[in-house]
Amino acid sequence: MFQLKVLKFKGFKIKKLNNSIKIQNSKFKIINMNDSKAFTLIETVVAIGLSTLVLGAVFGFVYYFYRTSGYNLSQIGAVNSARKGMETMVREIREATYSDEGAYSIKQAQNQSFTFYSDIDKDLNVERVRYFLEDNSLKKGVLKASGDPPQYQEENEEVRILSHDVRNGDEAVFKYYDKDNNLVADLERYTDIRLIEIKLVVNTDPNRPPGEFTLISNAQFRNLKEE
Repeated sequence: MFQLKVLKFKGFKIKKLNNSIKIQNSKFKIINMNDSKAFTLIETVVAIGLSTLVLGAVFGFVYYFYRTSGYNLSQIGAVNSARKGMETMVREIREATYSDEGAYSIKQAQNQSFTFYSDIDKDLNVERVRYFLEDNSLKKGVLKASGDPPQYQEENEEVRILSHDVRNGDEAVFKYYDKDNNLVADLERYTDIRLIEIKLVVNTDPNRPPGEFTLISNAQFRNLKEE
């Protein structure tokens, strides 16, 4: 049954409503602790717990996003570096010519290295150029001739890395073909070579998706194709 009792004291007014008591004066108000709108200790703990879970999920997503984005950017950078290295390699191989010593255009042909002569800096002097795979990196060695008569001294070769994370493993980087597009299996017969297929397999982390990215290109000798 609804019951309302009002008791007055000096400066205070006390209302009794069923089992609830409210005390009021003109300066302050004591809130009824039985009010259904008030938070209990349990409700506060639950609210804090839920907030912590939500924040944890948000931070976890942000961390995963940045970690994934960082890996993708690294993979893109490695692929772009390998692509630029391959473009340079193809351009220089196409312009292969006889050395300043008068040696044949191709010095050595192997599955994971190729050495040839080309004027790569257009200074009318022919450099010996060596592209090779070592420690999962595509490297380039350049050797200029010196002296009179000109000679290529091995100790003067300058080597730099063109691309990291090249993971061909035992797979050939270079394949060689003759003028009839037949594979040259005997690499001692490098004078038969007229076209080179170059393949680079790039992957910054073999243990994570999306996996390997493969680049393939061909280079045909312009100065040898009619011989």
